[in-house]
Amino acid sequence: MPRGTLEVVLISAKGLDDSDFLSSVDPYVILTYRAQEHKSTVKEGGGSSPQWNESFLFTVSDSASELNIKIMDKDNFTQDDFLGEAIISIDAVVEEGSIPETAYNVVKDEEYRGEIKVALAFTAEPERYDDQGYNAEESYGGWTESNRDI
Repeated sequence: MPRGTLEVVLISAKGLDDSDFLSSVDPYVILTYRAQEHKSTVKEGGGSSPQWNESFLFTVSDSASELNIKIMDKDNFTQDDFLGEAIISIDAVVEEGSIPETAYNVVKDEEYRGEIKVALAFTAEPERYDDQGYNAEESYGGWTESNRDI
């Protein structure tokens, strides 16, 4: 897989489980790619159809091919609630360069729990070449001729 930058544009969600007893859901999203993690803003009172319109950047440098998106409900006095997750393969965006706004199923306990809309873009890191046209990453060095007058 080529090296580069993956941009994830978190747009919105709909049909989320609005299970808070006294108030509406305050959703936020945790996006994870390998050891890299980003967290969206909390949409206070966002309910079952929050809008984020936020962008996040991840560095792609190896063969990991999945982006994990967890949707959480921020709670003030108890542990935040897990509402569901979407797992997105990034193989297509690496190949195509971008994927427009797309809805992905949100799943919890193997059941459909709504959908989340994201757009993806991948920018490949250009291959580096030295002055002689050799790929700099594959170069193993060499010797330098001395110009000293003796």
